[in-house]
Amino acid sequence: MDETGDIMKQHRMGVVMATYDNAGTIAGIVQRVQAITSRIIVVDDGCTDDTLQQLQRLPQPPHIVSYKPNRGKGHALVEGFKRARELGWDYVITLDSDGQHFPEDIPLLVEAAVQHPGALIVGERGTEHDNMPRGNTFANRFSNFWFTLQTGIKLNDTQTGYRLYPIKRLRWLRLTTSRYEAELEMLVFAAWHGIKIVPVPVRVYYPPQGERVTHFRPYADFGRISLLNTALCVGAVVYGWPMLLYRKIAKK
Repeated sequence: MDETGDIMKQHRMGVVMATYDNAGTIAGIVQRVQAITSRIIVVDDGCTDDTLQQLQRLPQPPHIVSYKPNRGKGHALVEGFKRARELGWDYVITLDSDGQHFPEDIPLLVEAAVQHPGALIVGERGTEHDNMPRGNTFANRFSNFWFTLQTGIKLNDTQTGYRLYPIKRLRWLRLTTSRYEAELEMLVFAAWHGIKIVPVPVRVYYPPQGERVTHFRPYADFGRISLLNTALCVGAVVYGWPMLLYRKIAKK
């Protein structure tokens, strides 16, 4: 472990990874994380392949949370956050288990968290990358627009799963939806509750089409995100915007 691991231990930081049928990449990603920190929780979200066996065969198996059947990424993250709280962690870094994110960028998020205590750090991927699916750019811009409308905050990547959460400040986890849209919901609720959101540029890798493993269902998941945005717009009018206005007035 390097200096970043010592800083993470000092500030009670750890890594939570939700995984579903990523047997081809999970072991390598976990070992790259362990080169930085031993504090890692992997949530087996009802995997049907040998992902769990891959984790158990590692020289240093991570802390594993496992259940059946598959419940969705949002549910998996919440289960990981709950276990992190039980272990006494104050901050959690989340990254995908499919190889899209570079564990070597963890120090960037840690450094930003030390500079901005209590903030939610967002790993910003950018929109120009080799093999990036066309739908990703549209979905991200669509999400960015609604996020700005709902919170008054402008972000360039509201779809990223590479984040550092101040989990002791996440008091609304029981409201979190269960699948991909949960990460957007958590971001909006963080803004409404006055948590500072800090973007940090990170790298991203999109494998060629034939090698890509994704569980994103374009029509079903985009429909769920659209319904969530509708609900969040209503919530912004009756709760989010009044809370933001109250904080501005209170500061003055």
